[in-house]
Amino acid sequence: MKIGNIDFGEKPLFLAPMEDVTDPAFRVLCKRFGADMMYTEFVSADALIRNIPSTENKLKISDSERPVGIQLYGRDPGPIAEAAQRAEEAHPDIIDLNFGCPVKKVAGKGGGAGLLKEIPKMLEIIRAVVDAVKTPVTVKTRLGWDDKSIVMPDLAEQIQDCGAQALTIHGRTRAQMYTGSADWTLIGEVKKNPRIHIPIIGNGDVTTPERAKECFEKYGVDAVMIGRGSIGRPWIFEEIKHYLQTGEKAEKKEFSWYLDILKEQCVNNIEMLGEQRGIVHTRRHIATSPLFKGIDNFKSTKIAMLKASTKDELFELMDNITKNFDVSRETLFSCTD
Repeated sequence: MKIGNIDFGEKPLFLAPMEDVTDPAFRVLCKRFGADMMYTEFVSADALIRNIPSTENKLKISDSERPVGIQLYGRDPGPIAEAAQRAEEAHPDIIDLNFGCPVKKVAGKGGGAGLLKEIPKMLEIIRAVVDAVKTPVTVKTRLGWDDKSIVMPDLAEQIQDCGAQALTIHGRTRAQMYTGSADWTLIGEVKKNPRIHIPIIGNGDVTTPERAKECFEKYGVDAVMIGRGSIGRPWIFEEIKHYLQTGEKAEKKEFSWYLDILKEQCVNNIEMLGEQRGIVHTRRHIATSPLFKGIDNFKSTKIAMLKASTKDELFELMDNITKNFDVSRETLFSCTD
């Protein structure tokens, strides 16, 4: 599979762009564990061209995480094209356009998935960005606004004709938000369309190696993008790759190994953001990580971890887990899949 001049090989795994998740500290871990494509948190085109410092900081990428894409969102062709030119100065490998974010503050204002109700404008945005930059332009979107307005697979052809070099499809409508199950059937139909020649990347509910393998084999996608399944679990990429290559599930490691990964992420966040902000930025991963889900009577300790305000306090709670709870490998088999 290729996007532009980037050759990803067979069955690549992409890390989905996620706000407050895919920061540099998390990306470096996902890269280490085998993610083939990284994305920044999504970037507001309007904020970028207004030189908002917090937005400009999202453009910081390193050579160690390449290939990496910067994802932009907005609602008007001119500002997004201008923002794409600004983003290009950071030398990303890809510029991705977000037409899939379902949250009200984005979609409700006509950005993200909101453009699924304004297809002509969406296509105008794609053409404007393609014309404005030399970097490959890709698109991420959903099946439609709701189940009465499914626009795939016809929209895929239009996106391709506008010059997009790859298309990621999340198998839900905007109305579904993140509820229900992702429908990969329509993603598969897009891939099977003989007119489609750009890579099709599938996204939605990939949380196990078995599901990733099924998505490649049953629906024929060129790549699988993993989002929520990676939060608090960057090692999922390694687990999936092992399964794809061998047909067998990777042997579970000791609990302390997984814990050390989360601690390393916290340390990296602290180094970039300071102790307080770094800990806050790590909390979502601790709250979401399946590492703690199979541990009996763990609720009060988990709450204490999420309330910890210093690294020493948090790490002391983490280090005491092995002393106070059953974290055997048998437990891990039930809580990390």
